[in-house]
Amino acid sequence: MIYYDKVSKTYPDETVALTDVSFSVEPKEFVTIVGPSGAGKTTLMKLLIAEDRPTGGTISFESANVHKMNRRDIGKLRRRIGTVFQDYRLIPTKTIYENIAFAMEAAGRTDAEIAADVPHVLELVDIGHKIWNFPKELSGGERQRVAIARAIVTQPDVVIADEPTGNLDPTNTAEIVRILKKINQLGTTVLLTTHNKGVVDTVGGRVITIEKGKVIKDDKNGKYIL
Repeated sequence: MIYYDKVSKTYPDETVALTDVSFSVEPKEFVTIVGPSGAGKTTLMKLLIAEDRPTGGTISFESANVHKMNRRDIGKLRRRIGTVFQDYRLIPTKTIYENIAFAMEAAGRTDAEIAADVPHVLELVDIGHKIWNFPKELSGGERQRVAIARAIVTQPDVVIADEPTGNLDPTNTAEIVRILKKINQLGTTVLLTTHNKGVVDTVGGRVITIEKGKVIKDDKNGKYIL
């Protein structure tokens, strides 16, 4: 489904973020991408959703080169990829319901679909009781659950979770990992980036380790060794 082929990225200040990175991700896989801060994990995710462009190599989603897509096709691609960020990116002036409804409106869903799907997806991530609260009234773990609900409400093929537990305590971290695993078990491909060894141990499965912009290990047995 997803193919990185000798992908490199150097920023204008000559910072080298990635060097000849190659790997593929199959449908319904759960892949954890690990490495220290600054290793290039976030850059990999930004390139996949065309928020940035590589300086070398290609990234393909199914058979399409992401960086040869026109604006309309990039929009379609992003609707197939849900994204969860470390800093939540919720709209503070909107309720939890409205935050998720806003994402659905942007994807062209009807009012009836929104009314049916928002409560359902909030129950899926165990936050349905906070549907009419505002983000400031939620804990960090609760906000991240809302962010996950927003990412999956349009039923994307892939969910990117970029350091989603970076601001959370161990209890909330474990809960977010549990929810991501449940989403994967329902058939969604998940790409999780983290530098937390505890998260890797909990997830298990395939682990790609990046150091200084290079893939140094691709392990199918859930090991994070640097």
